Amino acid sequence: MPDRCEPSLLRIFGPTFSILSRLFHPNQALKRMKLLESPLVLAYEGIYPSLKGPLRQGALGSSILGRVTLGAQAVLEPFAVLRGDGHVVSVGAEFYLGLHSTVHIAHARYGATIGEHVTVGANSVVHACTVGDDCVIQDDVSVLDGAMIGSGSVVAAGSVVFPRNVLPPGHWCEGLPATATRPVDPVELQALHVRMRTTPRADSVVAALSTYSSSVPLSDSRGYIAATVTGTGELRMEEGSSLWFGCVVEARNLGVTIGIGSNVQDNSVLRCSEHAITIGEECTIGHNVLLHDCVIGARVLVGMGGALAPGTVVRDDVVVAAGSRTSPRQVLDSGWLWAGRPAIRMSRLDERMRRLIQESAAVYREYALEFALNQAATLRHMAEKDSALR
Repeated sequence: MPDRCEPSLLRIFGPTFSILSRLFHPNQALKRMKLLESPLVLAYEGIYPSLKGPLRQGALGSSILGRVTLGAQAVLEPFAVLRGDGHVVSVGAEFYLGLHSTVHIAHARYGATIGEHVTVGANSVVHACTVGDDCVIQDDVSVLDGAMIGSGSVVAAGSVVFPRNVLPPGHWCEGLPATATRPVDPVELQALHVRMRTTPRADSVVAALSTYSSSVPLSDSRGYIAATVTGTGELRMEEGSSLWFGCVVEARNLGVTIGIGSNVQDNSVLRCSEHAITIGEECTIGHNVLLHDCVIGARVLVGMGGALAPGTVVRDDVVVAAGSRTSPRQVLDSGWLWAGRPAIRMSRLDERMRRLIQESAAVYREYALEFALNQAATLRHMAEKDSALR
């Protein structure tokens, strides 16, 4: 999992810009972060999440958003995200969602259904799929649209479960794509649950928040920034752009630019070590992606769980498949689907894939408008409550 930087909260656009500017003053980052209810709960189109019992833990920066039904005794580690907007998320009891991990849906196509006593590790994505009871999904895993994981199975760290693939119950599954390699003993399975749920993972995040003392990242008011985004440096948001829950911006003194109509989805990391990051127009950067010192053209889709190495240049009109990784200074030519570790050219983009890029950008503009209004109202209420307690 990528290292995280010292966070402070970024400011949001439009009606909540002045509220967050006051709430998240740099000298009070930890205090103001704690002011956000944990987990942060927001409605989507008037529908609030439904909790079927008490949480065991809703840690700092975690979020439950929109059309989510969550069973009792769930554990949400810092910056874990459950988001049900364009479809529903249904999760059973005793769920564990690790540090900077994401559960989401495919707009108007697939919801996400997760059984009871499921453990998801750190920096993983469970997306628009079905996961049976008692499964373990380890760190840095992507489970993609329409996939089905049988009860009592394990998906090994770093694996990608391809769209609509079916993994049998009671098996160890791994690879790109993930396949069943051997049966899993019930004793081994329960030991994995215990180990993943009890291994400390949040120390670096909490320490960074408590020691943070530098300046608040700068942003303009033209894009939507979710309330649990953290980072340092200058962030330039163009018209209609969005930056989603749990993202980390490490812009430092180099800067990150997100172009017109582009979206960077939940729990992605934008890291500037030696060069600025530039994202062109109408791009989609999927959940839990790492962008490091790279330049991205217009109309690009980077699939969830992907990683672009330092110096990567992505030309216009490119799709990078989920879970793929580039090599340092690699150039991805225009008009191609790239996939693999390292990424290689797989096929020319057809009209269906070009439409997918356009539709993804359009859907996220609509999501951003809705969440911006709900977030504004929630943060205004928190600010008023904080003032009343002083």
